[in-house]
Amino acid sequence: MQTASKIFVIAGPSGSGKSTLLKRLFAEYPDTFGFSVSHTTRAPRAGEVNGKDYHFVAKDVMEREVADGKFIESATFSGNMYGTSVKAVEDVVETGKVCMLDIDMQGVQAVKKTNLNPRYICIRPPSLEILEQRLRGRGTEKEEGVLARLEAATRELEYAEQPGVFDRIIVNDDLEAAYKSLKEAIFTQ
Repeated sequence: MQTASKIFVIAGPSGSGKSTLLKRLFAEYPDTFGFSVSHTTRAPRAGEVNGKDYHFVAKDVMEREVADGKFIESATFSGNMYGTSVKAVEDVVETGKVCMLDIDMQGVQAVKKTNLNPRYICIRPPSLEILEQRLRGRGTEKEEGVLARLEAATRELEYAEQPGVFDRIIVNDDLEAAYKSLKEAIFTQ
């Protein structure tokens, strides 16, 4: 299977299912896709591996590198910085793989200001109520964190609905159907 684009931006609110869908895509096509590993200043969650799930870095280091222009996009959420470095994307593209960027809507806005020319795919939950159930079901956030993520999700979904922001919007109400739609969005352009 061939893709026309070398870079895809996959965005959507926390809890929309982006990671689940991307893990499945990578398992099915291990030699086709490369994951741009984001940086974060938050502590690793149970089972997360530095350099695989995120590059876990000190806040002062990340602030300096963002200021030095080493990041395509960065954002602060719940007191933690997140971002995609230029090098992380270049590393994937240099291997000949299609680079997948898993970023938030602030990141989408920042990438649109670059010359990367990716294809943009939004993964959205069927409703904010279901998103809230998913976020609470994780058990990884305190109440303030859940409420902050829901507030951010509302703004992100409003932005996603604007014409021209995304090439494709996929509602993740059924994992099989969402995965099929994701593959169609990537392989048929």
